[in-house]
Amino acid sequence: MLAFIIRRLGQALLVLMAVGFVSFAMFKFMGDPVENMLGQEATAADRAELEERLGLNDPIIVQYVRFFGRALSGDFGVSYRVGLPVGEVILDRLPATLELAFLSGVIAMSLGFVLGVYTAIRRDGYVANFIMTASLIGVSLPTFLIGVFLIWLFAVNLGWLPSFGRGETRSLFGVDLAILTWSGFKSMILPAITLGLYQMTLIMRLVRSEMLEVLRADYIRFARARGLSQKTINFGHAMKNTLVPVITVTGLQFGSIVAFAIITESVFQWPGVGLLFINAVNFVDIPVMSAYLLLVAVIFVTINLIVDLLYFTIDPRLSVSNN
Repeated sequence: MLAFIIRRLGQALLVLMAVGFVSFAMFKFMGDPVENMLGQEATAADRAELEERLGLNDPIIVQYVRFFGRALSGDFGVSYRVGLPVGEVILDRLPATLELAFLSGVIAMSLGFVLGVYTAIRRDGYVANFIMTASLIGVSLPTFLIGVFLIWLFAVNLGWLPSFGRGETRSLFGVDLAILTWSGFKSMILPAITLGLYQMTLIMRLVRSEMLEVLRADYIRFARARGLSQKTINFGHAMKNTLVPVITVTGLQFGSIVAFAIITESVFQWPGVGLLFINAVNFVDIPVMSAYLLLVAVIFVTINLIVDLLYFTIDPRLSVSNN
């Protein structure tokens, strides 16, 4: 097990290095941060002095090695837009994104799993067919359109929920969280549903597909022949063997929730790292953009490691074959 974790950590480091290099290579063609910082009336001498101070005159590989070396020690440089350390700026916005991703992930995973199991067990029922038909909405419609529709319905017409912002927050161990207040929780409902709807439909359809395949397996027929109750077969045998592929997709979907919160945060003006990234792109704030992509890569790598470890818990045969 220890060798497995060390090997995965080595692979994770290579992934992070590749992500950092690709992001640096792309950002080189996104605009001129010096022009945004000094304005169009700056002299050539001013531009040259600032480029030298920021190290923008160095080759891209030199800039990348310098950035990645500092990032390993937690130093991501200084934001070009606000003039503050990038780590401080991201940490200030990160709780808003993580709590939104947590709530939307809970909604997506719980409802997706429950509805997937129900539509598999009652696959010929009217309710199950209606759920499968309605799930096409979550797969087909773009995220921003779902968000605009929810704002129009629940904020503009009904006036039940706020349409933008984070609401009031309350500090917990020094971290400001909106989910701890009623105003903040109401502000989270619409963006959480918008962010989690697509993931919920994917999880539901995957659970249904895997459950149907397991229910057609030979050992399920044998269990029926032994006279076991349908409840025991469905929840004691079939569901457990459905979990392995579902955990893989569920873990990756949680990473996707964090990564693709950009659109939802833009629609609802949610003050998280996604909105911070959009502002950084507009200003060509390369340190912030690079740190954000590295953060997303770390989240994906960490989730993959957790998913791999969960495999051994769910299916002991994997630990035997790994030895």
